[in-house]
Amino acid sequence: MLQAGNSTYVIVVAAGLILFTCMMTGCGPRFTSTDREAIKSVMQAQEVAWNAGDLAGFMAGYVDTVCFIGRSGLTCGREAVTANYRKGYPDRVAMGRLSFGVTELLPVDAHHAWLTGTWRLERTADTLAGGFTLLWTKGGEGWRIARDHSH
Repeated sequence: MLQAGNSTYVIVVAAGLILFTCMMTGCGPRFTSTDREAIKSVMQAQEVAWNAGDLAGFMAGYVDTVCFIGRSGLTCGREAVTANYRKGYPDRVAMGRLSFGVTELLPVDAHHAWLTGTWRLERTADTLAGGFTLLWTKGGEGWRIARDHSH
């Protein structure tokens, strides 16, 4: 029987407190500064690829099952999203020079994070700008974008 002062009671209570703490704070892997830097590195690689006219390199920052929502609606799948980019930006002149700004990076858990930021596209004829919210997921290829809501 469990009674106060009994060593079994103390062990059960301690285990319960440890379990409760783990449930509330997460005892598993954590989102670290290394994860934060890895996400930023993918974004930098996307900028470099875009500015070199390398759409495939830019799209490497997305998971195969990405869903993108923008002014033309929802598009899911890396191939479909790539086709939309290719249609909207058919050549280097249309692609211009892209830059990102990170406003906020919020970890959800060790394998997911939300990132909000800004984009700026400078072209010979004009300059476009807007914002985005990205859901990042960490998998076998590292950190990649699973959801992209750009405006």
